[in-house]
Amino acid sequence: MPQAKSRILTGDRPTGPLHLGHYVGSLKSRLELQEKYETYVLIADIQALTDNFDNPQKVSVNVYEVLLDYLSIGLDPKKTIIAVQSAVPEIAELTVFFMNLVTLGQLEQNPTVKTEIEQKHFKGGIPLGFLAYPVSQAADIAIFKANLVPVGEDQLPMIEQTREIVRRFNRYYGQVLIEPEALLSKFPRLPGTDGKEKMSKSLGNAINLCDDAKTVEKKVRGMYTDPARVHADTPGNVEGNPVFTYLDALDSDQGIVEELKTRYRKGTVTDAEVKERLIKILNDFLDPIRARRASFAKDKNAVMQILADGTARARKVAAQTLAEVKHAMGMDYF
Repeated sequence: MPQAKSRILTGDRPTGPLHLGHYVGSLKSRLELQEKYETYVLIADIQALTDNFDNPQKVSVNVYEVLLDYLSIGLDPKKTIIAVQSAVPEIAELTVFFMNLVTLGQLEQNPTVKTEIEQKHFKGGIPLGFLAYPVSQAADIAIFKANLVPVGEDQLPMIEQTREIVRRFNRYYGQVLIEPEALLSKFPRLPGTDGKEKMSKSLGNAINLCDDAKTVEKKVRGMYTDPARVHADTPGNVEGNPVFTYLDALDSDQGIVEELKTRYRKGTVTDAEVKERLIKILNDFLDPIRARRASFAKDKNAVMQILADGTARARKVAAQTLAEVKHAMGMDYF
């Protein structure tokens, strides 16, 4: 008998359009993973509300935009189940059960959560929903019995917290849930156009997958390069230079990239020339994505039906898992 494929769960918070950082860091690998694994992608709108509770429209509007991004880069609904978190209520129910299996101190000491709290600058205190979102994330993973969760290194504490919650559940109630493994991304993280370590929607330093050609050109021309390079004939640093990081990640002709690096170090090529190369590479890369996006966007109802169908399939799996959970806990009363 053929063995069942391992199951993967991944996803994104719908707080804005997806960008090149998402593509290089995770979306590109999803295109490969959907060919090898049973893949679930969750649009995590409930998680997005934890720091956008006062602006739910921002989240709801971007559910559709993120879905368009998925389809335009090549995620195939026949191979990948795409679901929206809030329409799978079994996740919320499992989250409540999981809340008894983790302490407040453990959540407060989660390195990923601590870093994000510092970045968010919450006014009036930290919402409980935000502090507890690792519990909801653990429920996302466990409800679909995912074997593998693709993450970057900064998300490893989240997976370890999920593993600990699952271990506790299985210890108390029996071997029902799967303890997931992290699938560490092998792709580099793209820095922001402003030179900051991470490209981010909230920092406004991203090149979005839906940006048109003129927008891409404007953003690239304004990119951070080497601040110590005052004149075009001054030798410059390639390391830590976002323009070259982008070329390393997206330019298929690495021979040209290496030549540009050599000339840049010698001071025989201008920032403008290097940026011209990047503008061409990015627009050549984004053109087919833009075309597919425009094609899908012609029929919003058909696009949303893809999400409805994927969510219905996801709910069947989630309902089965929750039934097993309740039976193990002795809560299947009827």
